[in-house]
Amino acid sequence: MTTEQIFLGLGLIVLLAVCSQLLAAALRIPALIVLLPVGFTAGALTGDVDPNKLLGSAFSPLVSLAVALILYDAGLGLELRELRGHTRRIVIRLIWLGVLITWAFAGLFGGLFLELSTRVAVMLGVILVVSGPTVVGPLLDFVRPVDRVQSVLIWEGSLIDPIGGILGALVFHAVDTDSQRDLPVQLVQFLASAGLGLAGGVVGAGVLWLASRTLRLGEVLGTTVQLAVVVAVAAGCDALRDDSGLIAAIAMGLAVANIPGFALPPRRPFFETLVSLTLGLLFISISATITPESLRHVALPTLGLVAVLVLVTRPLVAAVTTWRTDLARGERGMIGWMAPRGIVAAATAATFSTTLVARGIGGAQKILPATFMVIVATVVLYGLTAVPVARMLHVVRPAHSRPLLVGGEPWVIDLGRALSSLGMEVLMWAGQDQQREQITQAGLELARGKLLAAATARRAELSGITMMLLLTADDDFNTLCSVVLDRAIDGPIYRLGPAGPEHGAVAPHTGGEVLFDQELTGVAIDRRYQAGARIQLRTADGAVPDRHDLLFVVRPDGRIDPVTRKAAVTADPGDTVVLLGPVPQ
Repeated sequence: MTTEQIFLGLGLIVLLAVCSQLLAAALRIPALIVLLPVGFTAGALTGDVDPNKLLGSAFSPLVSLAVALILYDAGLGLELRELRGHTRRIVIRLIWLGVLITWAFAGLFGGLFLELSTRVAVMLGVILVVSGPTVVGPLLDFVRPVDRVQSVLIWEGSLIDPIGGILGALVFHAVDTDSQRDLPVQLVQFLASAGLGLAGGVVGAGVLWLASRTLRLGEVLGTTVQLAVVVAVAAGCDALRDDSGLIAAIAMGLAVANIPGFALPPRRPFFETLVSLTLGLLFISISATITPESLRHVALPTLGLVAVLVLVTRPLVAAVTTWRTDLARGERGMIGWMAPRGIVAAATAATFSTTLVARGIGGAQKILPATFMVIVATVVLYGLTAVPVARMLHVVRPAHSRPLLVGGEPWVIDLGRALSSLGMEVLMWAGQDQQREQITQAGLELARGKLLAAATARRAELSGITMMLLLTADDDFNTLCSVVLDRAIDGPIYRLGPAGPEHGAVAPHTGGEVLFDQELTGVAIDRRYQAGARIQLRTADGAVPDRHDLLFVVRPDGRIDPVTRKAAVTADPGDTVVLLGPVPQ
């Protein structure tokens, strides 16, 4: 290809990836539902987006490094304290027992439906065992299942990708006509690859720990160092053994998220943007390698394989792995209805099928189009049905707002009680032990750990929060938290206003959403509360009563609209108003 064609092809891939994600966001559907058909269509209409022509032999290593970066990001969101009790038992079973069952069913029925040789059927089966955070995470963001279901599926998707990648590499060598080995040798090879990956993860985590403790890393350099170490370690491991870099990447992410002492700053939006863009580029590129001609004879048989995987294999895996656990029937059903295939399946299929076809192994040319069909069918099926299925099984989080109230003053605790009485899942956090004890005695849910530390990990204690209200007596703390925790939750952050222009070092000089009227500062509310004023709930029936102050309006659907200094809030009939009552005469 000429230089002009290479530039045109790379530009088209980036443009298609971004436009597909924008379209998916506008339609409120998972981006993968748009990325896969767009990439396939682009590859069918033009040869300019074929990554094999654009990048040649560098395409497969680049895919491996990109997947390693995605897995490292996924590892940062996994907290080991969530993996305990029955949740840990289920995840462990899914990783080993679920892989074996899926491998057996996918290989057996894939061979029957697609008329594959035993070796190719085994290869296809091991490719289809993986799921991955790249597909499970976006789908769960739409479904919003209960915490235990989400935790199990995220852990499974994050851990099964590197294991599936290594199994794929080992099976590839086993089915290769030039290098067949017996089972004990293959087991040793698997353990060697896993051990190398874990060793690489330890080395990478050590480098990151040393850099964070000895260097003054800001947000920019902290993100850059993480990116460089992940790529370097994953590349080094992959150079020694295929796909061991995936193990190293997930191990590094887990270490950074769970080992105390890491002083790395929170990830900048650039890091998350890079991961999102990388995901889009991978799906566009790999799906563009599929030709309509290659799908002609595998489409219908592959749909039969998908039916077996979705309706038989995954429910069986869920039933076996959740047996004798405390999960409810609906939670087990949801785990049995969530197993989409993702980028690792596509990457391993694209990498290994090309070599097997070149070696003349019969039926190997069906691996990549069949894998593509399985990915498309499972992503579309689960993407369109997961929400109604979750609702039917009653495993969706309540639609009401889930506010996080930060502060332990008596009026804040009473505000939490009032909002909780309206059916909301109120979460509270306070820094002082006495305040935390009072919150627990009030029957309110108390957030664990340190608030600022929780903001550095995805799906930590701030997961599922729709609004944060910073209501402590320290104006500077409220202000700094509103800045540090920005983008750490899905909803807006509000804080109390300072007591005056001279009160606080930063509070009077920082923007952000400030609650309530100019006179209704935290000091003023606390003073009135000590004098006998109380939080009141009333049905909206006109103007706010005299000597009462409007704090919040709660809509019939559970949405909270706070009064701020920038915007007034109007209560409509049917709404509930939260008021601060007058001081008794």
